[in-house]
Amino acid sequence: MAGHDSESSKGKAKEDLDVPIFSAENMQSNMKIIYYSRTFMSIIGGVVAGILGLTGLSGFILYFVIMAITSVCLVAKTGFSVNSYFGSWSQVVLDGFLGGLMSFVLFWTFAYDIHIF
Repeated sequence: MAGHDSESSKGKAKEDLDVPIFSAENMQSNMKIIYYSRTFMSIIGGVVAGILGLTGLSGFILYFVIMAITSVCLVAKTGFSVNSYFGSWSQVVLDGFLGGLMSFVLFWTFAYDIHIF
């Protein structure tokens, strides 16, 4: 049986004390990027839905598809290590979802009305 090695116990103690440190400014900047990305993609999606002449449920399905693609792209941008840049996965996947919906509907109806005339 191996004896207790003081060098390995120091290494283990040092590893146990490694706590991830987050910068509040960097996390706030990351959240702004999420909101800007979702708003931009909502506007583009709304214009596309209006030009394509989508109505009713099909337009909302397009919105959810666009938001799913945006979430996947944001997670890929982090290198699939979301916890290094954000507090949790839900921040990347869900934050800004409803605010983007309002922008989507606004530009969807605007582009749809212009497309008809």
